[in-house]
Amino acid sequence: MRLVAASSGGTLDPQIGYSAQYIDLFAGIYDGLTGFRKVRGGGGDGVVADLAEALPAPQDGGRTWVFTLRRGVKFSDGREVTVDDVVASMRRIFLVGSPTAGSFYSSIVGADICLRDAARCTLDGGVVGDAAARTITFHLKEPDGEFLQKLAFTHASILPADTPTHDLGNTPAPGTGPYRVVAYDPNRFLRLERNSFFKLWSEEAQPDGYADAILYTFGVPDEAAVTAVENGQYDWMYDPIPLDRLGELGARHTAQTHVDPHPMAFFAPMNVNIPPFDNEKARQAVNYAMGRKAMVIFYGGPALARPLCDMIPSSIVGHTEACPYSAGADFNRPAPRWVAPDIAKARALVRESGTAGQKVTVVVGNGTVDLAMGNYLRNTLQDIGYQASVRALSPGVMFSYIQNSSNHVQISIKSWAADYPSPSNFLDDLLGCENFHPGSDSSINMPGFCDRSIQEIMDQARSDATLTPERTLALWRQADVRLMRASPIAPVIEINAVSLTSPRLGNYFYTNVYQLLFSKVWVQ
Repeated sequence: MRLVAASSGGTLDPQIGYSAQYIDLFAGIYDGLTGFRKVRGGGGDGVVADLAEALPAPQDGGRTWVFTLRRGVKFSDGREVTVDDVVASMRRIFLVGSPTAGSFYSSIVGADICLRDAARCTLDGGVVGDAAARTITFHLKEPDGEFLQKLAFTHASILPADTPTHDLGNTPAPGTGPYRVVAYDPNRFLRLERNSFFKLWSEEAQPDGYADAILYTFGVPDEAAVTAVENGQYDWMYDPIPLDRLGELGARHTAQTHVDPHPMAFFAPMNVNIPPFDNEKARQAVNYAMGRKAMVIFYGGPALARPLCDMIPSSIVGHTEACPYSAGADFNRPAPRWVAPDIAKARALVRESGTAGQKVTVVVGNGTVDLAMGNYLRNTLQDIGYQASVRALSPGVMFSYIQNSSNHVQISIKSWAADYPSPSNFLDDLLGCENFHPGSDSSINMPGFCDRSIQEIMDQARSDATLTPERTLALWRQADVRLMRASPIAPVIEINAVSLTSPRLGNYFYTNVYQLLFSKVWVQ
């Protein structure tokens, strides 16, 4: 199978990498104790036992989880997976500074020490292994209703206990899935081949693969990639399809073009710790001025994208169409839905903030779609009173660059897909206090935002086991409204996933979590 992208996706470390480009690929290389069901469509949102024999029932009011490890599962280097590997892998999440260490795994006993000082991280009493019984027991400080989903995410992949406790970079770790990485040059290619030690234990958790090898080629621009996939030189392309090519796909390549719903959004994170967006009115001005209809057009039109004026996409429970940042609306009188930008109000807010005339650089990826959005946002910022410019970076480095506060990124445009279907993925992950790590490439709270009162609401929604589902949802909505008022992020659009495949690719297999599941498609 031949895949193609404009650039590579960064580190091969499954506990650090947070690019969809590789997370989707890692689905066939690594496993956790739990996994997302590998079935088509929405059924893939569910969690199943993976390296664990079964999903355990929570004990102690949801504070204790006991997993029993499957027998006979081997890493791609031939070693059998042990309880020690599981315990070491959970500790490694904190030692390597995984981007989700705080938001996903901070409820584990001992995690607070790990987050403060990785050198003192042991997780003693938090993750307890019993080799004789083949059990791993997790003790949590407070219940977490999403704990099984978090263990299913790639950052909780189980690796050999002797895996180095630093970013592996270009060196792959042995995994347990049907494929293994055999060669990687981030400037040219990535090659996967069959894992000869893989034996099927659960079709739903980790199916066997069809392709004998998967070759991922880098350095092909999106325009050239479209032509190459149409002609069968490659079987699938990662990058968004440029707007000027969508017409020909709809007219001549309908059998090769796939449109699938996906919980994914584009948004503009604004750095709340440096000018001009350390001023709330300046951030609100961007929200009022955001030309969401134009952004829809850049992605491909209303069949593929919709304006988004809320932190929670419509495919996630908790979304609302009500929009305070539409023409003629405000928080006291939100519009029923976003209709148009309010440039006059945005200009007034810029003047009131005292930031008019300041220089602003928009950082975006250099793909056709991202660059079009970035140029449009630059023009909008100029229109409301700033001296704006665009800096385009390779997608392979852009995400880590905008996360690192040392790079002083003021504003950018980024897409974000749900790790699993929950408001927490878009609220706590992107704006939780525990996810801002100054000077780190793994700081997914890109605005550097922290409001302790909002954090308390999100923590309660996440951990209070006594709440009804309705009350939990109400707390997420409360946090969402307060975050939108603070405006560390400007929602832009939500999108459908558009996939272009070659004529020889069959059994197209799309899941909500992994998008195209490479192990389940074939080429012939």
